[in-house]
This record gives sequence, C-alpha cells and structure tokens, in this order.
Amino acid sequence: MHIPDGFVTVPVASAGIAVSAGFVAYAVKATNKKLGEKQVPLMGVLAAFIFAAQMLNFPIAGGTSGHFLGAALAAILLGPWAGMIVMTCVLIVQCLIFQDGGLLALGVNVLNMGVIGCLTSYYIYRGVFSLFGGSRTGVLLGGGIAAWFSIVIAAVMAALELAISGAVPYRVALPAMAGVHALIGIAEALITVAVLSLVLATRADLLKLWNLERST
Repeated sequence: MHIPDGFVTVPVASAGIAVSAGFVAYAVKATNKKLGEKQVPLMGVLAAFIFAAQMLNFPIAGGTSGHFLGAALAAILLGPWAGMIVMTCVLIVQCLIFQDGGLLALGVNVLNMGVIGCLTSYYIYRGVFSLFGGSRTGVLLGGGIAAWFSIVIAAVMAALELAISGAVPYRVALPAMAGVHALIGIAEALITVAVLSLVLATRADLLKLWNLERST
C-alpha cells in the first residue's frame, strides 16, 4: 500500500503533505490534552508491533505493495489522534530508513494509512460498539469490522491518488488495490480481534480509558 516516489504528481503529493500535516498537528495537540499515563508505554508497544507487521509486504499492481495496516488497533486502544501519531511515526521510520514508500509520497501515505485509516476505523468501531451496548461482543465485532474497512478504504484512496496522478488507470488500480486488500483485511480483522480479546482478558482497563470513559 505504500506509494513510492514517482507515482504521484507534485500537486497530489503536495496536497497530501498539507492535509496530513494539518491532521497530525491537531493530533499532537489533542493527544497532549487527553493522553493518560497508561497509554504512553502502550504507544511505544503498538508502534513496534505495527512496524514489524507492516514490514511484511506483498507486491501488487501499479507499483504499490499490500500489507497489514494496524490503524484500527492503534485507534481503538489509544483513540484516533494518538493512533494517528503512532501510524505517522511508523511510516516516517519506514520511509527514511527502509525506503518503504517515497519521501515525496510520505504525505499521501500518512493520509491514507494514518489519518483516514485511524479516523475511519475508530468511528466505525464506536458505532458498532455503541450498537451492542458496550459489550464484549461490541468490542470484538466492532474491532474486526473497523480493521477490515480501514485497510480497504486506505487502499481505495491510494488507487484514487495513483489514478489522478496518471500513474495507472483507475479501472486497473481500484480492482487491484481494493481486491487484494479486501483479502488482507480479513487477516487484519482476525489479528485485531485476537489482540483485543487478549487485552480484554488481561488489561481491560486500557480499553475502558477510551471506549467507556472518554469520547472524542
């Protein structure tokens, strides 16, 4: 899903940088106000886990790659803004050290996987969670659905940016990106549900900090 340099035009890349920078700046401000002491070490643990999971890449059409995302898990456990910071840090390290995603394309990658991935997954999760009255079923079902949607929506956005840039026709990029990530999303949903099940069994208080006591 990482878009490398040379596949998006300067206007598309510039727009991605501007929008992502605005969201991340707000995320830093919001996180400073709402983040509790228990979430600080959790941010580091999640960043390491997501970083490792995203290193498993599967090349697909249009010069991009498919992989697990982790945005839903970060947003559910930390809230959308802290989750966005975690995803941004992961993407920056991948770009600068491992050349996974281009420097010029960093803005659109952060937008797709960090901003849209976290916001979309969090509010889908909140909707399902509320629908089931805050029960364990709501946590797990909401987490699974949110994880699947987050990776598919991020893939669709990447396809749209590639098409606007003229790198690949939308009719080619959309099926390639959305189709592959719809399958990857199933695995991501299962992993997300498994991690949330473990958290519920061992440290349910981490979920309650956001899901039961806080709102955004």
